[in-house]
Amino acid sequence: MEYIFELEMQVRDYECDMEGIVNNAIYQHYLEHTRHEFLASSGISFIEMHERGVDPVVNRIEINYKTPLRSRDTFISKLYMRREGIKYVFYQDIYKTSGETCIKAVVETVCTVNGRISRGEEFLPYFEKYLQ
Repeated sequence: MEYIFELEMQVRDYECDMEGIVNNAIYQHYLEHTRHEFLASSGISFIEMHERGVDPVVNRIEINYKTPLRSRDTFISKLYMRREGIKYVFYQDIYKTSGETCIKAVVETVCTVNGRISRGEEFLPYFEKYLQ
């Protein structure tokens, strides 16, 4: 496993629940934001692709929670990816900047073109260098 993208972020107060830790659902926002920033860094514009009828969508997410984040914690969200058939699978991990593992996630995505599932070739020019 070799990470191909990293993004540093900080927990905001309103993302925490009554226990003072980041609410479990918020981690999905962190994962999605990381994927979107990765796509942008790879030259993919979500808006332009959508206007052409091409939409990547999440098919399945598995998250294993390890150590909670708390308000004002800084953390690094990292990812690498593989292609499995028509799916692009993102392996995403979040670490506190101190090095503790917060979550390990697997996010399966598929591509739709004009509302129909495609084989995902639309993304190959952008992802080829990461899939070898």
